[in-house]
Amino acid sequence: MTNKTATDWNENSNSQIRIAYAGLELKELVANDLASYFRIDFNNTIKELEDYLGDQSILTIPDIILVEVDKDEECFALVDRLRHNFLLNGLIIVMLSTKKDKKQVQKAMQLKLHDFYTYPFSTSDLRERLNFLVKFKLIKPKLIELSKEVDITYKMPFGKRFLDLFIAGGMFICLLPVMALVAIAIKLDSRGPIFYKSKRVGTGYKVFDFYKFRSMRTDADQLLAQMAVDNNQYAAEEEGSAKAAFVKIKNDPRITKLGNFLRGSSLDELPQLFNIIRGDMSVVGNRPLPVYEAEMLTSNEWSMRFLGPAGLTGLWQISRRGKEDMSERERKKLDNFYAQKYSLWLDLKIIIGTVPALFQKEKV
Repeated sequence: MTNKTATDWNENSNSQIRIAYAGLELKELVANDLASYFRIDFNNTIKELEDYLGDQSILTIPDIILVEVDKDEECFALVDRLRHNFLLNGLIIVMLSTKKDKKQVQKAMQLKLHDFYTYPFSTSDLRERLNFLVKFKLIKPKLIELSKEVDITYKMPFGKRFLDLFIAGGMFICLLPVMALVAIAIKLDSRGPIFYKSKRVGTGYKVFDFYKFRSMRTDADQLLAQMAVDNNQYAAEEEGSAKAAFVKIKNDPRITKLGNFLRGSSLDELPQLFNIIRGDMSVVGNRPLPVYEAEMLTSNEWSMRFLGPAGLTGLWQISRRGKEDMSERERKKLDNFYAQKYSLWLDLKIIIGTVPALFQKEKV
């Protein structure tokens, strides 16, 4: 019996997935490379696609809307109308564009599309992504539920958990006066809460509340969509890449004056000691990611990073942190390496190396 490759499930299981397509410029490419894997109904214009969708019943609705960005960008208005349609608001929507346009990407992010590809792109990557999106939707609609479906689970070794409690518990007690002073300074520096709480995805796609001292303006999250396009250090490195999975803002203007000091000294990270004590994460591991980043790391190659522990510090912090030439791929490779090779001795080396890393100059 032959061994199956990582993409065999794409070739064997998605012939029943139905796609409604709209556009002419990339129609031939899609027909040649994807029509043998999916059931695709081709439409030349946005109007034809909308008429086609209007004729469907609950039993014949397509699984995916795959649409080219048209000259008048009516495609974005279509998405808004679909989202207000009770029958169609749950459809997976992916857009294709023939030109690089930051404003288009920004609109796509604001509309929370499932994906956005700029030509030239790999149709095999697109095929795998479309199939994953359907499979993901069928399993559970939220990442918080996906953690129950992961084939390989991570169990915290006793030695690692003991080290976490010893280090985090001791630091928490010793640094309580410092944290109290930081809290007072934040309150005096700018309006808003002392702590910043966000949903992060850690080991096995587990979602938890992640705590930091607030270092940004209170409207920081609302500004992220535009800045992820214009200022992202991990902007797509290759021509035709859809987008970067990680978001790291260069010279982030959302950071307050005090926030710059807190980040430069890593004091903003201190509340994560509470996350470690709770068991959400470890002292050493791969950084837990915001949900919007984790949703993009779903390919067979990169989901490996979620099979290891989530952590406060890790290989990325001690090896390449703050260097402008660090690529998104390099960071993901470091995450995957740690997930496969982590050990108590490697953790101790990383902890020792973290201290000098805290004093690296970093403008991201």
